[in-house]
Amino acid sequence: MYKKQTNRQLTIYDFDQPLGLTMNPENRWVKKADSIPWSVIEDKYAALFSSDRGNIAKPVRMALGALIIQSEFQYADTEVVNQIRENPYLQYFVGLPSYKDEKPFDASSMVHFRKRLSSEILIEINELILKPIEDGADDSQADDNDNSDDNDASGSKNEGTLILDATCAPSEIKFPQDTELLNECREKLEGIIDEICEANHLPKPRTYRKMARRDYLNIARKKKKSGKQIRKAIGKQLNYIRRDLGYIDAFMEQGYTLRAKQVDLLGTLRKLYEQQLYMHTSRTHKVQDRIVSISQPFIRPIVRGKAKNPVEFGAKLDMSITNGYARIEKISFDAYNESECLIVAVERYKERMGVYPERVLADKIYRNRTNLSYCKELGIRLSGPSLGRPKKDQKIDKKQEYTDNCDRVEVERGFSLAKRKFGLRLIRTRLEETSLCVIALSILTMNLSKVSLRIFLTLIQWMSLLCFARLSYTILQRKSTHLCA
Repeated sequence: MYKKQTNRQLTIYDFDQPLGLTMNPENRWVKKADSIPWSVIEDKYAALFSSDRGNIAKPVRMALGALIIQSEFQYADTEVVNQIRENPYLQYFVGLPSYKDEKPFDASSMVHFRKRLSSEILIEINELILKPIEDGADDSQADDNDNSDDNDASGSKNEGTLILDATCAPSEIKFPQDTELLNECREKLEGIIDEICEANHLPKPRTYRKMARRDYLNIARKKKKSGKQIRKAIGKQLNYIRRDLGYIDAFMEQGYTLRAKQVDLLGTLRKLYEQQLYMHTSRTHKVQDRIVSISQPFIRPIVRGKAKNPVEFGAKLDMSITNGYARIEKISFDAYNESECLIVAVERYKERMGVYPERVLADKIYRNRTNLSYCKELGIRLSGPSLGRPKKDQKIDKKQEYTDNCDRVEVERGFSLAKRKFGLRLIRTRLEETSLCVIALSILTMNLSKVSLRIFLTLIQWMSLLCFARLSYTILQRKSTHLCA
């Protein structure tokens, strides 16, 4: 159940400040709060609650504000609550009417916030935050164009730059090894067997768990393992797992049931066994949709080809940069070819700006025949060399190539900033939906920090211009007084 907020907090002056404290309206959290369209988000968030029964959920400003604070400082859930309790600026940011030295909500509510605010909703909120900024930039560009030639009055000319690249947001999992995965699979199957037998007062079948444990430790404790030894150990664990799966199937045929979580776990364990059996019999290390974590079966190996980490385990995302602000074009835990995102990103740019970009800066992987023909048809320049063997009389504009390479670094800078400061380097959440929420939230928080910084710099610029005007007026007044004298 959700109660829509009618009396929304609009300014810092509406906040009941603690005695003896005068809050600064130029504080960064005040600027960030002013940059977010809370009323629009409120309407969209209230539509998610279809039932009018149950406990009243926390307001969207509190939920989204707490998640932004966590993404900004990388706090744990408990620490987020403590920081909000101690800081009046953070209490204003999450929408509290006044300062109170008490917890605004329980730390366990952070999990519910991440589940409710999905990645799709956060991507939409990111667009709502950036829209007024881009509309203002478009107006200023339009004013500049009014002073130029009238040949482009139709508005068909391409404008702007779209920078596109992909990266991986790795999840916090142990590096997968076949022997460890099979041992964990066997232990969880034995736990299911024990629970069935204890719940139904059945004698436990012979699972050879001590022998299986000893066989696993014999290979795990060796510093140097040959391929033959690893293959033999994998074969033994597969036999133990096959026996345990047979016991569970026999129990289910007799009418014994499992809990919902056990059914999902059993499906994951069975799929893991089938994949490992296929690789063992086929003498290969590749299989489609390979499971690398039992607790997080949605995670897939992402081959990136980097020197430090050639294979990463997490979500792959395509990010675009326009006017210095980032957007997520695609995000998935399954590996995909990022070149497929270029046409979609360009069309989204057209919807936002009203025109196609003048140039698209991307890696070589985006320069396939489909994308090149698409950009050529629309008059878009796709950075990089032409496909195939270079022609003898081909002239390369080295200055343009150097400028494109320098400008394309901005997306790499965005990845670096999001990973260093906003939690994209390592995703610690355990569920698929919450992991996607954290990834989308990191991009939103990064943009929000840039927006608040831009507002602050604009204020400084206006103050400097005002001081310069006053100084000029004073000088002119002194000169006129001197001439009159």
